[in-house]
Amino acid sequence: MTEDMTGVPHEPGSQWYDQEAGPLVRPYAMTGGRTKPGPTGVKFDLIALVTLDAGAPGFDDTGLGPEHRALIDLCRVETQSVAELAAGADLPLGVVRVLLGDLLELGCVTVSRPVPPAQLPDERILREVIEGLRAL
Repeated sequence: MTEDMTGVPHEPGSQWYDQEAGPLVRPYAMTGGRTKPGPTGVKFDLIALVTLDAGAPGFDDTGLGPEHRALIDLCRVETQSVAELAAGADLPLGVVRVLLGDLLELGCVTVSRPVPPAQLPDERILREVIEGLRAL
């Protein structure tokens, strides 16, 4: 073990950004070396919506890691997109996708897709409905 100019001991091969940050944690350490979100078959698009399912039978977050718990805490407030979760947890998108795969397999979260724009009602129809309601 060596020491830097500040007297802080370092393990050989560890990389420190600054005194407060501590050693760098590689993304693969958070996912156990996995790069895909498990055998769920769900693609976590950036706009996929994630909702906490805390009422699921057997929901127990005691065996989860801190990154999993951070995602659960973000979902407790409201449904969020995968992109919002990655930003809120300050984690790389690939890591968030793998962690969400774990949570989905455990039944902690549900994932849904937003309504495609092609399936939304036409703006003209909505304006006619509003005008009809105003006429009442």
